[in-house]
Amino acid sequence: MVIQDIRTGRISLPLRHPFKTALRTVTHLEDVVVMVVADDGQVGYGEAPPTAVITGDTMGSVECAVRDFIRPALVGMEVEDLDGVMKKLQACMVKNTTAKAAVDMALYDLWGKRYGIPVWRALGGARRELETDLTISVNPVEEMVKDSLEAVERGYRILKIKVGKDPKADVERMAAIRGAVGPDVKLRVDANQGWRAKEAVAIISAMEDKGLDIDLVEQPVPAHDLEGMVYVTSRVQTPILADESVFSPADAVEIIRRGAADLINIKLMKTGGIWQALKICDVAEIYGVECMIGCMLESRLSVAAAAHLAAGRSVITRCDLDGPSLCAEDPFTGGPVFDEAVIRMSDDPGIGVTNVPCEDWH
Repeated sequence: MVIQDIRTGRISLPLRHPFKTALRTVTHLEDVVVMVVADDGQVGYGEAPPTAVITGDTMGSVECAVRDFIRPALVGMEVEDLDGVMKKLQACMVKNTTAKAAVDMALYDLWGKRYGIPVWRALGGARRELETDLTISVNPVEEMVKDSLEAVERGYRILKIKVGKDPKADVERMAAIRGAVGPDVKLRVDANQGWRAKEAVAIISAMEDKGLDIDLVEQPVPAHDLEGMVYVTSRVQTPILADESVFSPADAVEIIRRGAADLINIKLMKTGGIWQALKICDVAEIYGVECMIGCMLESRLSVAAAAHLAAGRSVITRCDLDGPSLCAEDPFTGGPVFDEAVIRMSDDPGIGVTNVPCEDWH
């Protein structure tokens, strides 16, 4: 099976509610989609959400990367030589992890179809059912409480609460939400780099003193501030999850070596795809560190690829794969079944998602 062409297109899907974090506010999912075409007519699909404030990638940069660098490097290579193709993909340009991730998942999709197996089984087949949290955007406290109660009514037992925009109000937000949803719902806090180190310790300690029972705190300080991450992790009891601080396997080694976090958050858009994410899984497993699998603002197409990785590897113990649940529409068919909090893996070959709503491939 030879790679014959790599094409891009665009998709746009409205969100149920505006997505608000300490870094941005978004009302629509606007992503680049990728199609890898093989010489036998088979196709594989991938998706790239341009998240400039985190990865530095934009719609234009993703399309340029695929068209001018990735496509020329990979066309003519055999899908069966997955290791060789992935090495070429990663080496054809530095950074541009979102573009690489979209092509990576499309290649895994083709690879699975070539051998007639779902990717999650090929990666280890650890489990066929996952449970995801649901993100609650940062808003006035009353609105966040309302959104949290609505999520629980939809069947979510784990909520990820966005904070970091107004540090003085963050403890109040979490206390109000805990009081509303009760003790049986897991609460995760995501500061999106919104605090300073000493401030983070004070806020997290206040949450601990109030008995809010926080499952974890994600990326409390800026990504580059590893000393700050060490400072926070060593001074609080609540587990600290490194997100924007970890793009590569080398980043994961450094975070673990320095004791800068208790947990690692893997996102395909940071790692450049499944192939590199597997290396982070291996590093974490060697050091006995658990991982969470997360996503950007992504549709079911690329979140399905992340689900395959999570279902394949047991070191991934937590899921933040709520992209499809945040969308008001789901035009896709096939692949994993996203039933609110529960993700059920299918035996469709490859990633399995089809019916990509894009007519203008180029």
